[in-house]
Amino acid sequence: MLRAPILLAARNKTVERIVTNWTPSRAVVDRFVGGADYSAAVGVAEGLIAKGLTVTMDHLGEDVTDVDQAQETVRAYQNVLTALHQAGLTGPVDGRPATARADVSVKLSAVGQALPGEGQKIALDNALAVCAAAEAVGATVTLDMEDHTTTDSTLEILRQVRVDFPATAAVLQAYLRRTEGDCRDLAVAGSRVRLCKGAYAEPESVAFQERIDVDLSYVRCMNILLAGDGYPMLATHDPRMIEIAEERSTFHGKKPDQSIIIILLLTVLAVAPALLVMLTSFTRIVIVLSLTRNALGTRRAVRLSAAVSSTGASPSAMTVATVTPAV
Repeated sequence: MLRAPILLAARNKTVERIVTNWTPSRAVVDRFVGGADYSAAVGVAEGLIAKGLTVTMDHLGEDVTDVDQAQETVRAYQNVLTALHQAGLTGPVDGRPATARADVSVKLSAVGQALPGEGQKIALDNALAVCAAAEAVGATVTLDMEDHTTTDSTLEILRQVRVDFPATAAVLQAYLRRTEGDCRDLAVAGSRVRLCKGAYAEPESVAFQERIDVDLSYVRCMNILLAGDGYPMLATHDPRMIEIAEERSTFHGKKPDQSIIIILLLTVLAVAPALLVMLTSFTRIVIVLSLTRNALGTRRAVRLSAAVSSTGASPSAMTVATVTPAV
């Protein structure tokens, strides 16, 4: 319901100028957004990589209405990948060949997926172009997931992209009822999968509505990915899930520094902050943290007995960490 007015406001230069220069909104944007141009975003990435983190960059701009705009998005990704490479920020993490220091996250709607007619083919061709640019500089690509109406199309594009670029990662959303099955399909050798909870408003027929049901689904999906032969990437702001992920990775014999990472998504879910981010059209930085205790912070106990019971986790899985983003 709010998408249309938000996008209308996002196109208004006066609104953009007011929002980006207003002190309260500036503080919000600075926390969650990497920069307004390539040099600023790359500067933020450089600081994070210097601290031993890895980054994935998302060029905001899903509101694509023609082929030219989709190609502009591709060029934006090509330019930022070139800038990252020139700054010496690409290539694999030492000792972790499956993890690139720099990744880009691509929403297929931003490269033409929703265009009438041959939108899926346009998105496929554009995704291949971004993947080729990333491979050339030693970076990786993650295809973001959007609302449920695009899931089949996105997974089909992923399948075709992986023919030439097998390191391309998928994103699956735990709040969708279908996702356990998708996790089983994708938990194969060499398959990079980012698991998140999901943030789109979806009908009950396709998505869990209650938080506890989403949490339980996330843990079930997590277990499927950890039990498989792929490369799980667990994206969450939820400190309970961070602790459960740590316990589950140990249970499944996964070494955090080699076969699993946890992604702390610095995204904005509230309506007003989301508007701020959309209006700025900045490049978003998502911090990727190795799943280690020193990345977690102070512990505190909470109840998630249903999830623990469903996974057979030890009591330590009910202990969580408070994570304070360092941006």
